[in-house]
Amino acid sequence: VQLVESGGGLVQPGGSLRLSCAASGLTFSHYHMKWHRQAPGKERELVAVITILPAHTSYADSVKGRFTISRDNAKNTVSLQMNSLKPEDTAVYYCCAEYYNGDRAYWGQGTQVTVST
Repeated sequence: VQLVESGGGLVQPGGSLRLSCAASGLTFSHYHMKWHRQAPGKERELVAVITILPAHTSYADSVKGRFTISRDNAKNTVSLQMNSLKPEDTAVYYCCAEYYNGDRAYWGQGTQVTVST
């Protein structure tokens, strides 16, 4: 199983980024997909979740209304559209695939997002 994140980088406050995670080696449609993030000196936190079909979504309060998670089961990808970025969104963002019954999960290597002037 491999999860590969992309799309991170440096952006100014108020800007946007779109993260993508490409999954391989698993039956993608059987996995809930999640984005977590970890800022320096802080614990990893759950940012957004998209379930298996019907693809319900949920978000951390800190990103609600600014971030949108989506999935493409035909392409085995999950994306995180991040708008109105704030300095406090600076973190390493990790993609996670969790089997629908919860008995296993896989993680990507992470992609750095830095929001700064």
